[in-house]
Amino acid sequence: MSTRVVETAEGIFAPGHLGELTQHIPFELVDDVLARTNHLQQRLRQLPSRVGVYFLLALALFPSLGYARVWDKLVAGIQSAGTARPSEKGLRDLRRRLSPAPLKLLFETLAGPVGRPRTPGISYRHWRTVALDGCSSIKAPDQLRVRGWLGKVLRPNGWDGYPMLRLMALCETGTRSLLGAVFGPTSCGERGYARRLLPLLDASMLLLADRGFDSDDFLTQVAGTRAQLLIRLNGRRTPAVMTPLPDGSYLTRINGLTLRVIEADITATCQDGQRIASRYRLATTLLDHRHDPATTLIRLYHERWEVESAFYALRHTLLDGLVLRSQDPFGLQQEIWAQLALYQALRRAMVEATDTDASIDPDRASFTVALEAARNQVITAQGVLSCLPGTATITHAVMTGLLPRRRARLSARRVKAYTSRYRGNSTEERPLSSRNIIHLAITVHTAQTGADPRGLTCASTPPSPGGRRQGRRDRTLQLLRTAGQRTWSSKEIARSLSIDHYRSFCAQLGQWAKDGLLSKVGRGLYRLAPEWRLPAGTHDLPSQSTA
Repeated sequence: MSTRVVETAEGIFAPGHLGELTQHIPFELVDDVLARTNHLQQRLRQLPSRVGVYFLLALALFPSLGYARVWDKLVAGIQSAGTARPSEKGLRDLRRRLSPAPLKLLFETLAGPVGRPRTPGISYRHWRTVALDGCSSIKAPDQLRVRGWLGKVLRPNGWDGYPMLRLMALCETGTRSLLGAVFGPTSCGERGYARRLLPLLDASMLLLADRGFDSDDFLTQVAGTRAQLLIRLNGRRTPAVMTPLPDGSYLTRINGLTLRVIEADITATCQDGQRIASRYRLATTLLDHRHDPATTLIRLYHERWEVESAFYALRHTLLDGLVLRSQDPFGLQQEIWAQLALYQALRRAMVEATDTDASIDPDRASFTVALEAARNQVITAQGVLSCLPGTATITHAVMTGLLPRRRARLSARRVKAYTSRYRGNSTEERPLSSRNIIHLAITVHTAQTGADPRGLTCASTPPSPGGRRQGRRDRTLQLLRTAGQRTWSSKEIARSLSIDHYRSFCAQLGQWAKDGLLSKVGRGLYRLAPEWRLPAGTHDLPSQSTA
């Protein structure tokens, strides 16, 4: 006959636990957030506020179960405590007594980088790499009060079946832990939510983001946090070439901010011989090509996809793809903050497990394995207060269930639904199922600055090897570079470039002067800004290829 010892809180506080995860969300922390948000109970009831917080976290841990079944999980391992089984109405009232504020503060307390300086894969040089992105596929119940807050989106093939919630997160790419998150209706754009997370950036971080965050003002705001950035630009943007660099990149100025732009083609060869090519245009504040070569930054940009893996763990693994259970905005906010807090506690436990072996990359820790181990520990009520050295169940489960080393793979980004809103992707060349990449070729294109501007017109200018067309701005800069100290009149520039629409061109010259490309020295008189004058001997460089 074996005896199992269970250590939990005493009396009516006994159901308030989360198994081994309680060590990452201890009683003292929960009591503190309740006190700071003025949600501590005025008198002791059968269901104290602390038990309510752990009950909400358990609801996130078992999203497919009802209130009574989740309560049974919490008390399954402490039957000897003699706790009374509350009614479902009592559990609903417990949720109502707790506003979203304690769960929000709990998440904000747990949020932050969890990788240590020696943890593999968390940094590039001395910057911690973080990624910013949004997820708009979280479904809320189709109820009147929910629709009043989130609304519903009209697609080309009809209204969405459910109101959708947009979640914006700032993620540490090495561990996929969250530094912060905000959420709300999808009617607010991603950049609006992202600006609320910018105060979390600092000089120790390097931000990775996709082309949805390439607006001029957003780039300037990110640079104002003193964090470095590596952001993909929209393919329609063609920044002016200020100074070409030997590795094929070039310096430019956007909204008064000096950036380095890298233009490259990336070709992936799959095992079946299929070749997929994509064109990238990246902007970064890392201006030194000697310390940060173009090909190195292009490979680093792939780390941005780690935030998508974090969303997958939240949306499909933790929530199991289900619709959120709460029927009103108050409950939805409470539920989302509870899920985020639970997710962060799991990530902390996973990194704590991989830190036991300095050679293990946190990428190899399985979120599914950690989640199932945490669920089992809730049922058995083990490890609530402490674990003996070497007996942590989550650590043991993660380390024995490590994933294989990451393989280079690709597949199509397509919604597999009968009424997909991505119907236009039917001709996409990327394979539907994952394919292993056996060879990756990166071709960095060199900026062209020395072409003769007088013989070119906007309509007939051929694209450069990087896919750029010489527009009015580039041709004007090329013309003024031929005599960097000279003052030009607007009429003289228009005549030299064979531009017919003189009025619109004058407006463009004024805008370029505001952007810092030109210096306006008088009415209709312009001179090339000093920093845009090429040094003597500068010439076009051939494109560089790196496999």
